[in-house]
Amino acid sequence: MSESQNAARTAPTFGQDPHGVTDRSEKVLEVAIGRELRNFRLQKSMTVAELAQLTGLSIGMLSKIENGLTSPSLTTLQTLSNTLNVPITAFFTRFEEHRPVVHVKRGEAIEIERAGTRAGHQYNLLGHIGPNASGVTVDPYLITLTHESDVFPTFQHGGIELLYMLEGEVEYRHGKQVFLLQPGDSLFFDAEAPHGPETLVSLPARYLSVISYPQGG
Repeated sequence: MSESQNAARTAPTFGQDPHGVTDRSEKVLEVAIGRELRNFRLQKSMTVAELAQLTGLSIGMLSKIENGLTSPSLTTLQTLSNTLNVPITAFFTRFEEHRPVVHVKRGEAIEIERAGTRAGHQYNLLGHIGPNASGVTVDPYLITLTHESDVFPTFQHGGIELLYMLEGEVEYRHGKQVFLLQPGDSLFFDAEAPHGPETLVSLPARYLSVISYPQGG
């Protein structure tokens, strides 16, 4: 077996396809209605066959609607609305909802003090999106360490964190392991374990820190 074939067999697979058509199709009204219909049906633990029996619509028609393959009439939407006990406007929510975006120009990131921030650790928040449809909060920071910075390898907080080293060198602890981070290196970890810079090898040091956690967490 060739090296490329072996790599193909061992490469990890992920649940989301970033090149798929889902995001582009989200703008299509039929797809948006279909997604909402499926969500409402599943919330009521109802099969397509059961919904078909209650509405008098065929299983084939309901499947086409859920997959965005046909445009349901207002009469059909009214029937589904009454059966699922949701307002008819609820089927258009995903199509009409605002998708937030944050653009921060160079030098305009807000310097903040995070809970547990140590002396000399400069945190610049690169953007923030509040409650959103994903159910996840993501906090991206640009962190700068200088000769005045404390070492503190015992930060602990909920969520998952990604570090990407931009400048300088830092020995970074996660649990019982210590990693030498140099420009271009990354570290991806469960943030519940004690972690943080243990030795400032080459300063100034700058790295990106992206923390994600469930909303409300």
